[in-house]
Amino acid sequence: MALVVVGTFVVALCLCAGYAQAQAQLQVGFYAQSCPQAEVIVRDEVGRAVSANVGLAAGLVRLHFHDCFVQGCDASVLLDSTANSTAEKDAMPNKSLRGFEVIDAAKTRLESACAATVSCADILAFAARDSVVLTGGSPYAVPAGRRDGNVSEASDAQNNLPPPTANVADLTQAFANKGLSQEDMVTLSGAHTIGLSHCSSFSARLQGYNATTGTGQDPSMSAATASALAAQCGRSPDAAVSMDAGSPDAFDTGYFHALLANQGVLASDQTLTSDNVTAALVAENAYNTYLFVTRFGEAMVRMGGIKGLTGGDGQIRTNCRVVN
Repeated sequence: MALVVVGTFVVALCLCAGYAQAQAQLQVGFYAQSCPQAEVIVRDEVGRAVSANVGLAAGLVRLHFHDCFVQGCDASVLLDSTANSTAEKDAMPNKSLRGFEVIDAAKTRLESACAATVSCADILAFAARDSVVLTGGSPYAVPAGRRDGNVSEASDAQNNLPPPTANVADLTQAFANKGLSQEDMVTLSGAHTIGLSHCSSFSARLQGYNATTGTGQDPSMSAATASALAAQCGRSPDAAVSMDAGSPDAFDTGYFHALLANQGVLASDQTLTSDNVTAALVAENAYNTYLFVTRFGEAMVRMGGIKGLTGGDGQIRTNCRVVN
């Protein structure tokens, strides 16, 4: 066991070093000279979209996460599949991603304002931040300077994105593999305070949870929550429910309060209360809004620095869906 712990620690150190190197090449205000209106244009497009459909705010935050966790923050999640390759966006964990059209709209305007200058990867990072702010979260500065990748493989998404059934140990390892801590993991999970989950992602918690008897509900979910979710999902197997029923469209601490009350929708959410360390972090975020929003901005910046392409690597796509 000691050898495993030491090995994990060494890997984490190496990944953190890679993160630090990538982050050092990203700068707040990166487009101040080359495209001064870049962040304003993205904010405007995100604002227009979220005003029409508030659910897109959660979709855009999720897009950024699913991008960064696969090959680093290189906008590979935006690339369309080709005749010879199935792209990340068509992998099973990404089938429900949304917000692509918002990124397209921002990119079109940016190409008109300053052609071949602003990367799709940076647009994703800006859009995620703006989505948080528009739903009530606190603003944070986004370092930019990412470049866009040329490769997108569905298998990479399948192998890197934590499933909704992951336990706390699996999640901790998945985040450590990206150079992120347990605090980052719990804090970033707080993004589930907005948005929806499809019933198929948690239906096993509602019935047939006991593998031996094929009956019963997940005991870590409150009976009232399980009953309410079963009623909603019973209307349609493809139904989607709010992950923070108390304030589904507000970026607040409601998600953490729900976990403390055993009302987490996904197993990968409720598992955060099964470990003493992560449970303490859940409670800290639940009862200190300022601490949560501060941690969240800092964790998003760290996540946004995962293994990104910078300098002369990659390219600046003119269309986020295809390589140049």
